[in-house]
Amino acid sequence: MRRCVSVFLLIIFSVRIASITVSGVSSASETEKSVYSSHDNESRKIAITFDDGPHPRYTAEILDILAEHGAHATFFIIGDNAKNYPDILSRIQKEGHEIGNHTYLHRNLQKTTPDIIRKQILDAEQTILELTDQRTKLLRPPGGLYDQKVCDTARSLDYEVILWTIDTKDWTHPTVDEIVEKVEANIKTGDIILCHDFIGGGSTPTPDALRRIIPDLTREGYEFVTVSELIHSK
Repeated sequence: MRRCVSVFLLIIFSVRIASITVSGVSSASETEKSVYSSHDNESRKIAITFDDGPHPRYTAEILDILAEHGAHATFFIIGDNAKNYPDILSRIQKEGHEIGNHTYLHRNLQKTTPDIIRKQILDAEQTILELTDQRTKLLRPPGGLYDQKVCDTARSLDYEVILWTIDTKDWTHPTVDEIVEKVEANIKTGDIILCHDFIGGGSTPTPDALRRIIPDLTREGYEFVTVSELIHSK
């Protein structure tokens, strides 16, 4: 009888451990579903994204280029910059582009607490909402730096975390040729391209690179869409 009880307890213990393990796998899987760096599709859709804006000069120049080629993009906005340049933010929205959340002050979210992560996201969200009457569902963590607490906080606020496939590293001031070659040599359907419309240290090569990249890739049959259009495409 004692042996039967021991076997029964062992079975119960094993079932509980299995249940905990499965639950952990499920949680990880759910987190992965809310983080995107690309999204394969059947219609050669790609997304070009711009971080750190809006900028009074370069965002406007980029918008002119996008309009010229009928391309759409996603702009991941820093809340503090949006407050300083509300007219540029309004233009992004009016011209059919997507606005994403890049936090309020561009802090490294990995190195802070869930409460501060939440505040950084919500402060930027509220600023965007007040200026555009629009709530974004997309978060790009500054530097692309994220961990489980960032994902959990983002998911609790109904955000999807957006990374990228191709980093132009335009913030390091490479040549226009270097940016064009990097993008065009590596692009494939479903990719997300990372650029910046707010770069410190003077001029930026990004607009001139876009003047070549967008028509080149359009001729190859690629379609520039917003991130939301991309990740929900078939």
